[in-house]
Amino acid sequence: MVTTIEIGLLVAVLALLFGAYTVIKTVKPFIVNAVVGVIVLAVASGLGVGVEITPVTVLVCAVGGIPGALLVILLAYTGIAFAGMALPVGVAALF
Repeated sequence: MVTTIEIGLLVAVLALLFGAYTVIKTVKPFIVNAVVGVIVLAVASGLGVGVEITPVTVLVCAVGGIPGALLVILLAYTGIAFAGMALPVGVAALF
């Protein structure tokens, strides 16, 4: 015989599964954007653009995706923001 406690637990577990699915479905694009953005930033950093990877740059990449990463690279290259320890390629040519 099925009791009310068992039915309540079944409903609670189904609600938690549905909630977890909804959260994962919502967060997945941000995770993919963040990973792709950090890969783009790592490649740019390897090419000599002094981009410092910080939580703020990862957040910009997570929200903006590849255009966000390109914005971070542009701002780092011009020396406005997100500049790391290395000099941008164009600035190093001046010295």
